[in-house]
Amino acid sequence: MTETLHTSPENARQADPFPVKGMDAVVFAVGNAKQAAHYYSTAFGMKLVAYSGPENGSRETASYVLTNGAARFVFTSVIKPSTEWGTFLADHVAQHGDGVVDLAIEVPDARAAYAYAVEHGARGITEPHEVKDENGTVVLAAIATYGKTRHTLVERSGYDGPYLPGFSAASPIVEPPAKRTFQAIDHCVGNVELGRMNEWVGFYNKVMGFTNMKEFVGDDIATEYSALMSKVVADGTLKVKFPINELKPSRRRSRRSTSTWSSTAARASSTSRSPRTTSSPRSARCAPPVCSSWTPRTRTTTPSANGLARPGCRSRPCAS
Repeated sequence: MTETLHTSPENARQADPFPVKGMDAVVFAVGNAKQAAHYYSTAFGMKLVAYSGPENGSRETASYVLTNGAARFVFTSVIKPSTEWGTFLADHVAQHGDGVVDLAIEVPDARAAYAYAVEHGARGITEPHEVKDENGTVVLAAIATYGKTRHTLVERSGYDGPYLPGFSAASPIVEPPAKRTFQAIDHCVGNVELGRMNEWVGFYNKVMGFTNMKEFVGDDIATEYSALMSKVVADGTLKVKFPINELKPSRRRSRRSTSTWSSTAARASSTSRSPRTTSSPRSARCAPPVCSSWTPRTRTTTPSANGLARPGCRSRPCAS
């Protein structure tokens, strides 16, 4: 294992071009948000704190916000897509199943963070804007990262509601445990395309001013048949950490791939013949692929369970 700390949190905090306060929320697109909320409440001891859906004005989506310690998960399902965001969520679930679509980061100044990121190469998705309700004002912006994932930049210092405007406080689904089960979100992993790990590490270095915290290379994460490489980027305070992973050739990958291909091809060849057509039920049962040793020109026999000869099979026992 190779570990590299390029800067101390104290020094980084003083000259951080992209200051952050921590992870704001991990947002999941799911097929059934209510079911997911129930599962994380009962299995992980999380507590439902906020809700947005048809009952309080959201006709497109239903979202449940759960917390435990400083960790916050948001589960969102699409009721009927009517905007680009709703269509994206519905398509994401249809193509990938339940999964994370947004790693939201709390920042002290969303406008400045967005401007810095776009200026240094990020693709902007949503420009900074204010959303308000009786609990105050939140400034939101969003940038794109690997795959279809985004980072929403959240400035909530002027807001004291349960989550965001449009969400109402909600009662727990089940009685939460006496002690919290989570303290905070330690890190969020991004698995990227083969050969692009360094590209995305450079993205966070340049776009967010993150530094390289750790590296797992060589045989750090490897077995005989599988391996990966990983580099961890983090903000100056080490509150937000993103390991970026990519696959790495294993020690026996080439030989195993060739062997697997050969055996697959051999099986395909041995079973590619059409079954022999016959009026005999007993002969039909011995047709491939059940009895792969079928040879139409060989009329050897083998005893059956009732002592009668069964035509069409070699002398070794028949699988049927």
